[in-house]
This record gives sequence, structure tokens and C-alpha cells, in this order.
Amino acid sequence: MPPKVKKRLKIAVTIVFALLLLAAGAFYVYTLDYYRADEAALQAMAGEENSIVTKDKMWIFYPEQQASDTALIFYPGGKVEAAAYAPLLKQLSQQGITCVLMQMPFNLAVFDMNAADRVFGQLPEVKHWYIGGHSLGGAMASSYTGKNAGRLEGMILLGAYSVGATELPTLAIYGSEDMILNTAKLEDTPNQHVIEGGNHAYFGNYGEQDGDGAASITREEQQRQAVENIMAFILDEEKR
Repeated sequence: MPPKVKKRLKIAVTIVFALLLLAAGAFYVYTLDYYRADEAALQAMAGEENSIVTKDKMWIFYPEQQASDTALIFYPGGKVEAAAYAPLLKQLSQQGITCVLMQMPFNLAVFDMNAADRVFGQLPEVKHWYIGGHSLGGAMASSYTGKNAGRLEGMILLGAYSVGATELPTLAIYGSEDMILNTAKLEDTPNQHVIEGGNHAYFGNYGEQDGDGAASITREEQQRQAVENIMAFILDEEKR
């Protein structure tokens, strides 16, 4: 190889390597900027009365009074610490639903869309499986159903829409003040519930979210209504 060509190749390789390093550094900085779980969420995770078990990058919220044959696999929202959804899922488990909260790489479900695959073998007692998530987590949960609908009985989307067509029974819940969700993309989802006064962020406990609308109800009230509607949806599906 002529010296000039060799020198140019060396320079090109150096430039490419430097660009890759810059991209990796930028991505690392990007992942450090995420919404943290608030104190209420951390207390919900740590409460002594909880029946929460940690397994393989997931938290399992067991009902306290009796074993459940129904479970919800939950994908957290994009750039939101998974623990922020502990209060919501704790309430669902108190209603008799086993809830499995998935921990995502870099707090982005897009990097582990098939996380639900790890769950089924952990809970052999469960006969009725549902999947859901918030925001980006809901979108990635819907992507998972594309090839796995036969393992599931329903899907629950909180401030989210399905990214593909599905025949799986689906419930979409969102707040009237949600300024982040594109509600036009829910037009093919017949089962919808709007929480009046709710916004995008209040399904979780991680503070306010940039670009979101201002809620006129409390976070606790939005989650209470969400749990009420999720339970009604699951009970209706199990009657069929």
C-alpha cells in the first residue's frame, strides 16, 4: 500500500474512532438525564408490609392475602426510573393482581422490548397474563404483543398507543390534560378511558414532566382511577 494511501486510511480510521467515542459519550450523558422515583415511590418499594420480590431485573408485587392466577407485566415509561410505578402497581396487587415491574436498560424499554419473555417461567401459577406500560413503555409492550399475542389475554396502555395493529383486547387510559400523547393515534383503539384533570406524568411518581399539561387532580386520584379502570377491564375479560 502506497505511503500516502496508508496515511489517509489511518487518518480516516482515527476520525471514525473519534466520532464513535463522541457518540458513545453523548449517549451516556443522555442516559444520565432521567426522571427519578420520588420519596413516595421509594417508600412503596421498601414498606415492610409489601410482598415484593426481586428477580432477574424485575420486581414482582404479590397480592398479600391470596395467591393470584392473574398477572400484569408492566413496562415503565421512557427515561423514567422503574421504581416510580411502585405506588400504582402496589394498588393493583392489593386488588388481587400479581404485577411484574420490568427494569429496562438505560431506563428505555426500546432496548429490551422482549423483557416479558423472562417473566412467564417465574410465575407458573399464573394462567391469565396481561401486558401494559406507560408512554414509551406502553408502545414497546404493544410491539411485544405482535409475536406473542397468544400468550396474553389483554393489553393496558397508560398515556400510550399501540405501534401496530393487534386483535388483543386493549384498554387505553390517558389524562385530559396530557400534552405529550398523540391521541389521534388511538383512533383504532375502541376501549378508551379519559381521566378528567389527569396528565401524562401522574401515572407514575417521578415529579412533573417537560412538555406535559398541568393536572387539576392529584397524582393519587389519577392512579386510583387508573386502577379502578384496569380492574374493570381485567374482570370483564375474565368473564368472557
